[in-house]
Amino acid sequence: MAVRRPPLPDDVVAEKTWVQMFETQLEAWTKTPLVTNTQPDFSRVGNSELLDRTVRSHNWIRTDTIFIENEQIEPLSNRPPWAAAICEAGMPGDPSRLLSDDGLDHTANILEHVMDVGANYWSLWNFHNISAKSLRSVHEKRPETFDRAARRIGYRVRPSWIWRYEKEEHPGLVIGLVNDGVACVPGALRLTVFSEDGTISVSGCVDPGYPMTRGVRQAMLPLPRGTDWKGLRLKAELEVKGQRHPIAWACRQPLNSDGSLTLAPTRGVA
Repeated sequence: MAVRRPPLPDDVVAEKTWVQMFETQLEAWTKTPLVTNTQPDFSRVGNSELLDRTVRSHNWIRTDTIFIENEQIEPLSNRPPWAAAICEAGMPGDPSRLLSDDGLDHTANILEHVMDVGANYWSLWNFHNISAKSLRSVHEKRPETFDRAARRIGYRVRPSWIWRYEKEEHPGLVIGLVNDGVACVPGALRLTVFSEDGTISVSGCVDPGYPMTRGVRQAMLPLPRGTDWKGLRLKAELEVKGQRHPIAWACRQPLNSDGSLTLAPTRGVA
C-alpha cells in the first residue's frame, strides 16, 4: 500500500510557507482587515504564529465553531481589544430540533457562547440547510434570541457624559465614552466635533480598542477660542488600516442623518 506523504518536506518548511503566504497577503490587503482562523495547529504548519502576527498587525480572527475545541476559545477570548472576533456558529435549521435533551434552547445556547467570547460579528447560518427561510423559521419561533443578539453582539458606543470646560480662554469638551456591547472597538474610534456650516472641525482618536466593555473612556477635544459648543455636532468613525467607517451612536437621543449627535445643554436637577 502506498503511503501518502505531505506535499512539503518537513514542518519547518511548512511553517515558513504559511508565514510567507500571510506576509504576501498583508502586502496586498492594505485597506481591508485580514481574518485568520483560530483552528488548532494539528498539522504543525504554524497556525499559532499566524494568529500572533494577525493580532499584532491589527487584523482580525475568526472561528467556524464555538463548541468543539477549547483551544479556539482561548485566542478568541483573550485577543487584544483592537482585534475583532468573527463567529460563524451555525444554528439548527430544523425547528423540531431546537431543544436539547435537557430542555435548553439550542439556538439560545449558541448565542450565549458567542457572547461569552465577546464576538464582534455573528454569521447567521444553518447546519446543512442554509437558507433565509430556515433563519426566518428560527426567528419566528424564538424572536427574543435574535433580538438579544442584535442588542448585545459587537460594540455599541455612546457618549454617556459630555462636559464643557475652559482653559486659557479656550473652550473645550470632554467626552465620557461607554460601550454597551460585548466586544471592544475593532480599531481606533475617531471623534469629531464640527459645525453644520463646516467652519469648525476638531478631531482626534481614542486608543485602539477603546472604549472597552466596562468603565468609561474619556477624550478631550479643545475648541477654537470663542466657540459656542451648543449646536455643534459630535460624530464617530471607526479607523481600520487607515480607512474611516461611519458609526451611529448607540444612544437614546435622536441622531442626524449622518449618525452624528447635535450637542445641547441638559436640564439641571435641583
